[in-house]
Amino acid sequence: MRMNGVKTEQIDQFAAAVSGRKLSVREIEQRANGFFRGPESFRQEILKGNLALSLKQVREAVVASQQCSDFEGILLKDLELTQSYMQRVMGKSQDSRVKSRAFHAQSHLLTAGILSRTTVFTQSLKELHDRNGQA
Repeated sequence: MRMNGVKTEQIDQFAAAVSGRKLSVREIEQRANGFFRGPESFRQEILKGNLALSLKQVREAVVASQQCSDFEGILLKDLELTQSYMQRVMGKSQDSRVKSRAFHAQSHLLTAGILSRTTVFTQSLKELHDRNGQA
């Protein structure tokens, strides 16, 4: 299976999660598709070893994605990326390796820009969340 733009670390994680589980090539391919192209929650289930549930999620994700417009699919991917990057930033920002003056100068400018938009961003998410609950 071809995976452009996938980090070696992610491939290693996936291989470790499915190895020795007596899965067919087709079953591995289905899970790989969900792992590398699906939502973060799907990746977490595979990493936890919950492979039976993950196959059900793949089927549901395929059905759901077929019912979304191209624009909706793009927005869903943007939301997944936002959630993923939020988690990464929260974890890395506490790391003791963050200490150079150059980093702090750049980070200060970037965080100021992000913080200036959080109120509007949060409001947009709340409105989207409320509209989703009404659907």
